[in-house]
Amino acid sequence: MTNEEVVRRERLTAIEARGIDAYPAGSTRTAMIAEVLTAFDQHLSASDTCTIAGRITAMRHIGALSFVRILDGSAHMQAVLRKEDLGEQYTFCVDHLDVGDIVEVTGIAYLTKTQEKSILAQSVIVAAKALQPLPEKWHGLQDVEIRYRHRELDLITNPEVRDRFVMRSKFIAAMRRFLDDSGYLEVETPILQAIPGGASARPFITHHNALDAQFYLRIATELYLKRLVVGGMEKVYEIGRCFRNEGIDYSHNPEFTMLELYCAYAKKEEFITFNEEILRKSLHGATGSMIVTIDGVAVDFAQAFPRMTFRESILRACDIDIDTLHTEDDVMRAAKDRGLSVDCTGCLGFGEFLDALYKKTGRAAITTPTWIFDYPVELKPLARQNPEDASKSACAQLVILGAEIVNLYYHELNNPIDQRARFEVQESLREQGSEEAQFMDEDFLAALEHGMPPTSGVGIGIDRLIAILTGAPNLKEVIAFPTLKPKNEHGGATDQS
Repeated sequence: MTNEEVVRRERLTAIEARGIDAYPAGSTRTAMIAEVLTAFDQHLSASDTCTIAGRITAMRHIGALSFVRILDGSAHMQAVLRKEDLGEQYTFCVDHLDVGDIVEVTGIAYLTKTQEKSILAQSVIVAAKALQPLPEKWHGLQDVEIRYRHRELDLITNPEVRDRFVMRSKFIAAMRRFLDDSGYLEVETPILQAIPGGASARPFITHHNALDAQFYLRIATELYLKRLVVGGMEKVYEIGRCFRNEGIDYSHNPEFTMLELYCAYAKKEEFITFNEEILRKSLHGATGSMIVTIDGVAVDFAQAFPRMTFRESILRACDIDIDTLHTEDDVMRAAKDRGLSVDCTGCLGFGEFLDALYKKTGRAAITTPTWIFDYPVELKPLARQNPEDASKSACAQLVILGAEIVNLYYHELNNPIDQRARFEVQESLREQGSEEAQFMDEDFLAALEHGMPPTSGVGIGIDRLIAILTGAPNLKEVIAFPTLKPKNEHGGATDQS
């Protein structure tokens, strides 16, 4: 325990010795700080009394006068404490309050000599005594380990971090409103699944004791949502957490938030336009604007996004025409001829090799929002073939700053025989050692065999999208509590190498 922590506990003891509860139940707050500041002139002219509450972020004592900065969930405001108004309570505040304490201040609107909008205190009540100090702003919170592991401290001391999470919340709320208003039903599907499906990813495995059975945390919501479409729910969506047992870096976190939605009988162009509208409405609802600066470029989301094929993106980036490639060796040879270092470790099958080349070249070269069409059918085991080219899948992805944000299938695969054949290919890859290949899902196939109408679907990675829209350099900046190594007994992160 540090000296400061000892002092704070001594002050707590002194407060309680006076018969004062340092952690009272309930609150007498009458207004948020932002509300007081907005109507400050009216409060000033009326001299009416109000009560604000929040955390002390700074204190300055000058003889019989103190200036205390208070922060609540809406804004911060200065409280002015004068001994002539508070009497003995003023001495109590000077002797017992610390930065970090949560207090309630009752008083009237007051302009200081420097014209700062303040509240002139008539009484001060301790709402929660802080036993640990806040980290020093410019040094303590430069440690990203502290910022991510103790997000509450990050939020208290860095207003831009708070703003980012407020924007995220408003964005998701606006997205829900738009989808609800568009006739979609929000549903919930299982997180614990006997067979993980809907994406190619390595799942987390757990054990259910009562059933004595192995389960997986879901990697996607797709297959269950499609089963609801089979059941007659023609417009469904889910915003929820998905889990993939993969590496952690600036653009990946093992648990993340996805929007997935499905619409029966949708038309290709209308569905693509609808998904652009989801982004526009959500962005406007969160920020009041549809223009955002991405990587130094002002991007107007009100404009239709440009389009490019998978092949064109690679061709433009590195002058490799994938239509001339037919085997895994062809991919590696073409990359080597152009001096490219493409990591194909663990890749199995022609599709995975093409995907590695695409991520290294075509996708990495894209900055502003761009739709990528015509992915090789091997990469999309749940998408149907493009009616115009059976080697391509009927899907598109929206790529921003080299990251896949929106995964859109304008023609979902609803042929159960074709779907079974795709699963069989995935099973073969899994038997060869692929940890990301998909499982055969007989329940899903049975649902398809009962008939799924022509359906369009989309998945949107909320975390990646918010990171890009807010200029966050790392996915951990937009996830309140990102996945971190557990602490060891000495307080540091454990070595998991």
